[in-house]
Amino acid sequence: MEVTLTPTQEVLIQRAIELGRYRSAEEAVQDAMSRWEERERQRIDLTTDIGRAEMDLKSGYYTDYTDDTLPLLAEELKREARQMRVAVLSR
Repeated sequence: MEVTLTPTQEVLIQRAIELGRYRSAEEAVQDAMSRWEERERQRIDLTTDIGRAEMDLKSGYYTDYTDDTLPLLAEELKREARQMRVAVLSR
């Protein structure tokens, strides 16, 4: 595949090479593509999560929290955060 960069993009890449951030234009483009791919994955994940949330709302699968039950939500979120931290640290 052949790709043509804009003059501004070429200048940015050349400057990054001169500053030692990249060894070549190919490396800079590969890094840009990796970052784009990650953003696309995150966008897809977010879209999927929103779709699931909308389905949950339509089906009535959710919890209403009130001033009285907000402390329970806070405890649930803390527990989930601790579990996520343990999972990340154990990798």
